Amino acid sequence: MSLQQKLTQFAKLDLIKAFTPLSRLDNLSKKYGREIYIKRDDMTPLAMGGNKLRKLEYLIADAQAKNAKTIVTAGAIQSNHVRQTAAIAAMYGLECVALLENPIQSDNPNFLNNGNKLLTDLFAARCVMCDELIDPQAQMEELIKELKLEDAYIVPVGGSNALGALGYIQCAIEIAHQKPSHIEFDKIIVASGSAGTHAGLAIGIHELLPQSQVIGVTVSRKQQDQAPKVEKLQNELTHLLDLSEAPKIQLWDDFFAPMYGMPNHLGLKAIQLLAQKEGILLDPVYTGKAMAGLIHYLETSSEKTPVLFVHTGGAQALFAYSDISQTIK
Repeated sequence: MSLQQKLTQFAKLDLIKAFTPLSRLDNLSKKYGREIYIKRDDMTPLAMGGNKLRKLEYLIADAQAKNAKTIVTAGAIQSNHVRQTAAIAAMYGLECVALLENPIQSDNPNFLNNGNKLLTDLFAARCVMCDELIDPQAQMEELIKELKLEDAYIVPVGGSNALGALGYIQCAIEIAHQKPSHIEFDKIIVASGSAGTHAGLAIGIHELLPQSQVIGVTVSRKQQDQAPKVEKLQNELTHLLDLSEAPKIQLWDDFFAPMYGMPNHLGLKAIQLLAQKEGILLDPVYTGKAMAGLIHYLETSSEKTPVLFVHTGGAQALFAYSDISQTIK
């Protein structure tokens, strides 16, 4: 049974009806003297795009099968995941309740009300603030009790469980179909946060393009803490799909400092570079830091093999971090 056939065993919404683009970054390829491509999952067709829709196609289908009336999820106040979850809940007539934290303890009105938070509110999500997401699953379960929510379905932070991660096995299938026949990607770079995107992509690429190495650029924690999260999901996926083995986890963890949700110089320079060279927007939380990892590799490696960057979206957050404009001028 093919990998695509195995995915058909699981209920899935049909919102991504066509492949998101995979294209060559001509100016960066010229600048670094090698083939550099980008997978545009910032262009998925809901709530201004982003990677979470691939996961939510499976998770909301499961919620519907269980007759859920309320979707409960959690994340940071500028969460791309919460924005997209709120949108898909609205699309299917479900209430969305979101438990939010302020990880950088910012009191900037723009950070508190603009960007992803503005859109989350527009999609009519019911937002509840907490001091910190220490144990999100337990906290969401407690919130369901406190608010007396009936027929509630919990979508984990980032949509990152085995079911949600199937969406990035689907993405790997797309990449295998889309890549130019004369190109073999040596490295495929993606932000690694809640781990579902990284784990699903790594499993799918390992099965379909075993010569390619998926590398996660950490955005919230060091390798010793991130690797077990990715490993757990990879093992669950191999069991779920009856696959023989999971690939070795590859992480770069030098680019997320000082902490999750707080921009850094390298990430902002990466945002500036891609905007000015390719007209493509990244964000200061995930994709800017992931691109910073790729740029560091391009500038320090003697290799000239083709690489692919998976753009997971999130540029909406640029409008919440308005103070960064002075940094990148």
